[in-house]
Amino acid sequence: MKNTITTIAFDADDTLWANESYFQEAERQFCRLLENYLPQHTVSQELFATEMKNLCLYGYGIKGFILCMIETASRISERTISIPIVNQIIAIGHDLLQKPIELLPGVTETLEQLKDHYRLVVATKGDLLDQERKLKKSGLEDYFHHIEIMSDKNEKDYYKLLKHLDCPPDQFMMLGNSLRSDILPVLQIGGFGVHIPYHITWAHEQHELNIKNERFIALRRVDEVLPYLK
Repeated sequence: MKNTITTIAFDADDTLWANESYFQEAERQFCRLLENYLPQHTVSQELFATEMKNLCLYGYGIKGFILCMIETASRISERTISIPIVNQIIAIGHDLLQKPIELLPGVTETLEQLKDHYRLVVATKGDLLDQERKLKKSGLEDYFHHIEIMSDKNEKDYYKLLKHLDCPPDQFMMLGNSLRSDILPVLQIGGFGVHIPYHITWAHEQHELNIKNERFIALRRVDEVLPYLK
């Protein structure tokens, strides 16, 4: 493998740094705000339904999440939600946008050891401004040859990325926590996929771990990829 790979891409959220745990805490705050209308678990289900409905409009990221919370609150309350509650929802979103960057174990060490041997790339979904902010605050920006903030991660999106990088699929490796977004599409186009699970996964990204492919590797931490590459 180390004689084949030239370009290694890393997902950002929950691969380089913690993210989903912040979203889930924000969702719990939101559900508590609306528990006078519905039980908290039902509010959560309603929010997820709103997110799925609007995904094609808003894409991924905190700003779309805020709009989905407001829409869900309006629907659940039958359009009677108060302005103070709306303001609290917006405050939850603003807090998300200012969370500190918590690098995951082994990330810096892995990038340091790979930077002189491979072209390193960030390939992540989300809001452009928010992901640029997180990357800058992470202190990791200088490790990467290219940053790609993607509206989605399917086969077509990866083909577009590889064309931009002038990289054949069989020389490309993607590391990420989402089987659905980071691994399966890359395997489908002939690349290498390295799954590094995070302890929390958004329901939309969950996928049964039952992959039989010689280009697939399942690890526990990002630095466990080093023996395959050095």
